[in-house]
Amino acid sequence: QVQLVESGGGLVQAGGSLRLSCAASGRTFGSYDMGWFRQAPGKEREFVGLISWSGGTYFAESVRGRFTISRDIARNTAYLQMTSLKPEDTAVYYCAARSGGGYAYTGDEYDYWGQGTQVTVSS
Repeated sequence: QVQLVESGGGLVQAGGSLRLSCAASGRTFGSYDMGWFRQAPGKEREFVGLISWSGGTYFAESVRGRFTISRDIARNTAYLQMTSLKPEDTAVYYCAARSGGGYAYTGDEYDYWGQGTQVTVSS
């Protein structure tokens, strides 16, 4: 079992930055792919980006060039660094984990989820 806890959300003005953290339990953090998703009110959950167990990253087109993902294996923590934030980035952001095995872009492919953290970008 893996437990995930997100933190770092908040209110920021357009153009600003935030860094979300996802702290994971367990000793095999380094073997998991970590995904980030978001869900805005009234909208479907959407893929934001991922970091694979081997360190590769991939991002949705809507955030590419503005968001980055990193991880600190010693701290069992993944990070979503968000810059140049836009009002349309407002959503609850979730991290998720799955055993490594190729890039996964849909929520159904992930086994473990955090509780989510709210990000609000004001115009």
